[in-house]
Amino acid sequence: MRRQYPYHLIEPKWQSVWEHGQTFRAWNPGEQIPEQHPFAVRHGFKSGSAIAPTLPPKYYILDMFPYPSGNGLHVGHPEGYTATDILARYKRAMGFNVLHPMGWDAFGLPAEQYAIKTGKHPRATTEENVQNFRKQIKSLGFSYDWSREVDTTNPGYFKWTQWIFLKLYNSWFNPVTNKAEPIDTLIYPAEIKTDEEKKRFADNKRLAFVSEAPVNWCPGLGTVLANEEVVDGKSEVGGFPVVRRPMRQWMLRITSYAEKLLKDLDTIDWSDSLKEMQRNWIGKSEGAEVVFQIARNPETITVFTTRPDTLFGATYLVLSPEHKLVDRIVSAAQKEAVEAYKQQAASKSDLERTELAKDKTGVFTGAQAVNPVNGQEIPIWVADYVLATYGTGAIMAVPAHDSRDLEFAEKFNLPIIDVVQAPTGTENRGYTGEGVNIESGFITGMTTPEAKQHITKWLETNAKGRKTVNYKLRDWLFSRQRFWGEPFPIVWSNGQHRGLENADLPLLPPELSDFKPTMTGEPPLARAKDWVQLPGGDIRETNTMPQWAGSCWYYLRYLDASNSNEFCSSLNEKYWMGTSAENGGAKATPGVDLYVGGTEHAVLHLLYARFWHKVLFDLGFVSTAEPFYKLVNQGMILGEDGQKMSKARGNVVNPDDMVKSFGADSLRLYEMFMGPLEMVKPWNTKGVEGVYRFLGRVWRTFIDEQSEVDFEQASTVSTEDPELLATLALSPTIQNAPAAPEQLKAISQAIKKVTDDLEGMRFNTAISAMMVFINEAHAWPVKPVSVLKDFLLLLHPFAPHLAEELNEKLRRKFGGSLGTLAYERWPQYDPAHLVEATLEIPVQVNGKLRDKLVVSADATPAFLEAEALKSEKVQQFLVGKVIKKVIVVPRKLVNIAAS
Repeated sequence: MRRQYPYHLIEPKWQSVWEHGQTFRAWNPGEQIPEQHPFAVRHGFKSGSAIAPTLPPKYYILDMFPYPSGNGLHVGHPEGYTATDILARYKRAMGFNVLHPMGWDAFGLPAEQYAIKTGKHPRATTEENVQNFRKQIKSLGFSYDWSREVDTTNPGYFKWTQWIFLKLYNSWFNPVTNKAEPIDTLIYPAEIKTDEEKKRFADNKRLAFVSEAPVNWCPGLGTVLANEEVVDGKSEVGGFPVVRRPMRQWMLRITSYAEKLLKDLDTIDWSDSLKEMQRNWIGKSEGAEVVFQIARNPETITVFTTRPDTLFGATYLVLSPEHKLVDRIVSAAQKEAVEAYKQQAASKSDLERTELAKDKTGVFTGAQAVNPVNGQEIPIWVADYVLATYGTGAIMAVPAHDSRDLEFAEKFNLPIIDVVQAPTGTENRGYTGEGVNIESGFITGMTTPEAKQHITKWLETNAKGRKTVNYKLRDWLFSRQRFWGEPFPIVWSNGQHRGLENADLPLLPPELSDFKPTMTGEPPLARAKDWVQLPGGDIRETNTMPQWAGSCWYYLRYLDASNSNEFCSSLNEKYWMGTSAENGGAKATPGVDLYVGGTEHAVLHLLYARFWHKVLFDLGFVSTAEPFYKLVNQGMILGEDGQKMSKARGNVVNPDDMVKSFGADSLRLYEMFMGPLEMVKPWNTKGVEGVYRFLGRVWRTFIDEQSEVDFEQASTVSTEDPELLATLALSPTIQNAPAAPEQLKAISQAIKKVTDDLEGMRFNTAISAMMVFINEAHAWPVKPVSVLKDFLLLLHPFAPHLAEELNEKLRRKFGGSLGTLAYERWPQYDPAHLVEATLEIPVQVNGKLRDKLVVSADATPAFLEAEALKSEKVQQFLVGKVIKKVIVVPRKLVNIAAS
């Protein structure tokens, strides 16, 4: 197939120019900027030094950095990258100092599993994958500042991940000041006296702490898995069975920040749906804790409920299978059944256990509890729909007014007592809304809000409970039994842990050839005896951090990626996060200006990153309370069969193939032309051909037809010679001539539409506006240079290679300032050019169109009426009729009523 234009020569040429000239380097305060660099030329830096107040306003635009898998990119991956690149180029043209970086989230399970299968070290495969991803991304011409590239597996990077962990380890959350503080500010209760007691107390307050937690243990992978890594009771990777079992784990006390994480959602520009997902995950519930005495036993059970007003209807309690009291209260007769049930529950994920549609299961413990408001004994059951990680791991069951409890009670023939009178016409049984209390002792007759308030006060007065707020959010399980992750900077001595000193960082992992867990179930690092056992008798922690760790703070490392003394200097952090005293004289956005990524990270990555950022903010290391001001999720690109792209389905489209067949600019343009960024869209290769033909039309609008024929003939001899591009001449129709009114109107309409659409991230309609312009401009007998230059500035963010090549030809013939479009000023338009000089006015007779008048835009109603009545086309419909009325709508229409 004959190429529409020589993209195979143009694109490598400009990618080389950008790379060698570091065209897209983002400059930090105080850095030396070469005077000839186009950024320095645009912003008038003559001395070469970028002092903070003199730098232009910042714009930090961020992509969610990818995991570099062995499969490489498919065409769905560049969608978000293309959108951010278009905006990065637009913002540079608007005068901003743009930070647009890229890096690699490279620790993780896939590389480790591949290493276990092949024996090839994860670092080797990771480096190969990164190299391939980098090559693919560079082939698309994205304007990344590659001098800031980060890799979470690089010791120079994870040194600071370990450093941040130590900040968490050496901090606690002070509820009085409502922020994290160094652990040495901790105030000990009077009864805590000995050093050992103080250490134990401090360890229980640390933001990074050790816990014996029930976890998803996968024997097949030899590691703990997060809930999101378990699907239908099996590991997402490999499909191995997963069981629940208690293990010593490192945890992060994210629950201390639950309220801040909720409240500060109101300060950032995220979609309502995304904020709601975070709110639901945090799951704030206001209610009461109620204490139930176990009958004939000194133990008590505390439950959390949002409906203390239904306490008179509580007819049984349910404990999670993992609850610590289960083994202490179970009767001899029920012990075997309870043990069997606990083992059964251990094989299910939290999602399976709480699935509303599933059949309810449970077993009686043989113990009874006493309802504190009426003294009635009620049975205590164990059921897997109650989780140890939510609330207190125990619930009071009110089956009349809770659907899960009702199903359970009906299955096991447990008592059901109506205690809320539903509105007229609604059945009490199963009603979960508000109403009036019935059969409820001293709160009978009260409305639900009144009853809640009254019974909570009664519980507090009688030491039977208290008002409280609960969160569904659980502390973050932060350790993994893997090799390919950041080692914890922790050592153990006589069962006590302590953090390493900063001078001991980075703590590198040991050299291993066997990456499987040990036969005893210990992590792979335990195999490295010399690394684990220190000369003084201390023992290193052998768990590693999860993949989430490196992605929690990478956006901060981009600000100062080469700094070996700090994770990020204060000067750079304040400039790029928008809190410098001056930022180009403008009020800057606090945090990352725009963050774009897939919906798969809509909760956990964002929640974890916000948590780490808030701790660093409390400790004074960052200057904003939130990391990401504006966030947009791009929609998924499906395969041509309408299914999610995957190797298993055989529907993956490789971007390398598209670049080879149509060029990178065509791929970029199609990714944006498919539809709104947020929508899910199926891939269609014929659509790429469509935008490819549009770019060919742009090319032919600029290039002389005869020189293109000569180029094609020369190309048959040497198809890959970049020097051939110089033989292509501009069309003689392109002249340094003043633009006609209709030409000024056409380019002004394009500038306005593209600018407005870029501000609103409506990329597809911006491309449509450029297509409309080219369809008109292609036919002009004289094409003014000034108009075409403005068009190339509009095209440049979308199809940068083609725009740069055509602009270079204009510059060589007609002159110009910069050697690249990257920092040229965004085109402006005169609104006067958009004002219509003439109007086309429809003329109707009795409501039917009979003619159209072309008149001056300022034509008066009297003139319009006279011209309409003079029209020959109109007159033939008035023969033999009497004109009753002429209605003139200025600038719109004329309607003649006749009979």
